[in-house]
Amino acid sequence: MAQNQLKPIRKKKLGNYPHTMVIFSITLSLFVIGLFGILLIHAGKLSKIIKESIEVQVYLDRDLTQPQLAALKKTLSKKEYIAYKEKEAQVRFFSKEEGAKEFIKESGEDFLTFLGENPLRDAYILKINPDFSESNQLKEIKSDLENIPGVFEVQYVESLITSINKNLQKLSIILISFAGILVLVVIILINNTLKLALFSQRFLIRSMQLVGATSYFIQRPFLNRATFQGIISGILASLLLMGLLKYAYYQLNELYVLRDELQIVILFGCLIALGCILGFFSSYRAVKKYLGMSLDELY
Repeated sequence: MAQNQLKPIRKKKLGNYPHTMVIFSITLSLFVIGLFGILLIHAGKLSKIIKESIEVQVYLDRDLTQPQLAALKKTLSKKEYIAYKEKEAQVRFFSKEEGAKEFIKESGEDFLTFLGENPLRDAYILKINPDFSESNQLKEIKSDLENIPGVFEVQYVESLITSINKNLQKLSIILISFAGILVLVVIILINNTLKLALFSQRFLIRSMQLVGATSYFIQRPFLNRATFQGIISGILASLLLMGLLKYAYYQLNELYVLRDELQIVILFGCLIALGCILGFFSSYRAVKKYLGMSLDELY
């Protein structure tokens, strides 16, 4: 007799639909966009490092006294285009004796023995602020430096810097364009995922509407759940990306130099916010659509 008793049928609650699939889909979508975001962050850091390595050689007039050299260094350090590291201007003195030693080491020939004197000049090596790394800006910097008393000549590898700037500009355009397309695809994917998840609830929505429930009362549980799913998905995607980053840094130690912890934290925050916002608005659009459909259109 007990065996023949029917099990009680669980009633469907408003807003109660399988959420594992939804969380998995949203997490995967956010993970993909987060992965590309990390690529952008590392590419941006690499671009900054390349620009920070730009150097300008300022060759000096001969026989400058120590006070003149010190005054010249002070003048150079005050220029707005000079890079700073830990509040110290990146201006390094490179004597002609150091230049001679370096030349002899690289070429294996001691030119001092047959020339009898050192024909090289003292120089200051300047690191340029990345904000002034464009080719036209460097030309202006060269012109400005050559007008300083005590400066004989200013040199930098113009062709290499022009090539670097062009390649970095092309790479930035490609990455930003691809990022825009990827964000659009993710938005559509999350929207369709929630729309399909709510499809099974369309008759329950209609039933609640027929018994006099307000639109707000019907929408609220769906919006709450979708928002919660978006937050959970953003957190899961961030955790997966964090694990992937740690593994990548462990396998490639050189990659660790390109990290930017602040931007990565901001990216994780954006993923959580994006999941929350997309979940809310996608659910809102889907429920509103079913509320406005006729009974025949629901089938």
